[in-house]
Amino acid sequence: QVKLVESGGGSVQAGGSLRLSCAAGRTTFMINTIGWYRQAPGKQRELVASLSSSGAQYADSVKGRFTISRDDAKNAQYLQMNNLKPEDTATYYCNVAGRDFAREYDFWGQGTQVTVSS
Repeated sequence: QVKLVESGGGSVQAGGSLRLSCAAGRTTFMINTIGWYRQAPGKQRELVASLSSSGAQYADSVKGRFTISRDDAKNAQYLQMNNLKPEDTATYYCNVAGRDFAREYDFWGQGTQVTVSS
């Protein structure tokens, strides 16, 4: 199993910025999609951003404010979050999905808390 380690969460005032990082161990499968999800207390987990060969996709609520990126040399992915709003408060999880010749894989980070105050 691939271990994903997240960092970069914290508390910030509205309008501020944070950059989340997710470092992955070596994979023996081809990574098809990377993504970031978030979950607020009492709410469903939602897709924030994803990146695949077809390009990047963003939730409507974060378009123009968040940017997903990857660094293959470091085997890491990032979520740059600008102009943060209180409604962005949630636990954020990184995700790696891919497959090899035999099966599909889906791995998750431990989560990092983001709190935005007004």
